[in-house]
Amino acid sequence: MQFLHIVNNLKVRAWAAGSSLMGAARATTKRTGWVRHGVPAPESIADHMHRMGVMAMLIQDPALKRDHCIKMAIVHDIAESLAGDITPNCGVSKEEKFRLEKEGLDQLCALLAPASIAETEIRSLWLEYEEGTTPEARLVKDLDKFEMIVQAFEYEKQHPAVAPLADFFRSTMGYFAHPEVKAWAEQLYKDRKALLGFDVYNP
Repeated sequence: MQFLHIVNNLKVRAWAAGSSLMGAARATTKRTGWVRHGVPAPESIADHMHRMGVMAMLIQDPALKRDHCIKMAIVHDIAESLAGDITPNCGVSKEEKFRLEKEGLDQLCALLAPASIAETEIRSLWLEYEEGTTPEARLVKDLDKFEMIVQAFEYEKQHPAVAPLADFFRSTMGYFAHPEVKAWAEQLYKDRKALLGFDVYNP
C-alpha cells in the first residue's frame, strides 16, 4: 500500500518535510516547465503520463510492441513521485538527475515483493526508457516531447497571457523520429499557426 500512496504524489503534492523517503519534498508534482512559465493550475506528472499512454494506443506501427509502449508511457516518470520533476532549467546535471531518479525508483521498487512481476517490469521499463535504445523507448521519448507541445498549445489557447510558449516548440524542433509522431507534430504546427498565428518555422 505504501507504494500506491507514494505514486499518488504524481497526482498531488510530493511528500512533506520529514518524510522517511527522500527527505523533504523537492517539488510539487505540477510539471516544472509550466510553473516556470506562469501557467495557472498546470497539469501534474500523472496527467502527462496518462495522455502519453493514450497516444501510445493510437500508434499503428506493427513493428512496435504496442502494449509495451503503453506500459512504458505510464511508468516512465514514476520515479518523479520521489525525485520531483527535474528539467534542464533546474541546474541539475544529467548524471545527477539520473542518480536522483534512480534512487527514487529503487526506493519505490523496494516496497514491492522482490523479483515479483510488478517490481521486475517497472524497473525494466524505466531503465529501458532511460537508455532509449529500443524502438519502443524511442517512440515513447517522441511521445513525451509531443505530449508536451500539445499541452503547450492548449495552454496558449486557454491562457493568452502566457502565450506564446515558444520555448517548448523550439526545444522539440527536429526531435521527432517516428513517422506517425512527425505527422502529428506537423498537423499541430499548422493548427497552431491557423488559430493563434504562431509559426514554429518563423518565430
